[in-house]
Amino acid sequence: MKSTRTTFAKTKIQELILNSPHALSHIEIQNTLNGICDRVTIYRVLNRLIKEKIIHKIGTIDGVVKYATCQKSCSNHQHNHTHIHFNCEVCKVVTCLNEVKVNFNLPAEYKINEVNFTASGICQHCQ
Repeated sequence: MKSTRTTFAKTKIQELILNSPHALSHIEIQNTLNGICDRVTIYRVLNRLIKEKIIHKIGTIDGVVKYATCQKSCSNHQHNHTHIHFNCEVCKVVTCLNEVKVNFNLPAEYKINEVNFTASGICQHCQ
């Protein structure tokens, strides 16, 4: 049976993401941790945090994957991120816009496991 213990690396990565005002990429996490753990450990921890519904991943317009804190609406069965992720084309910051909700209807024969909405443009800091 796999261990579910909390490691120092997991604690640091989780704190970093939970305290960040915007989504972070693997390289941003690695650079901020400054050698606390290697890149493979970071990937393992990120995958574990996703599986535990603590964080979710966001694909950016540049093809980079970033990670952000899950909202209270995530359950043990699925991530529920029907808010918009805003990707600034200038500074490359990705922000969860939780106050903007997206509604859509799919045919009954489709089952949703995860939703990811990304809008791109220029954020208020770069205008």
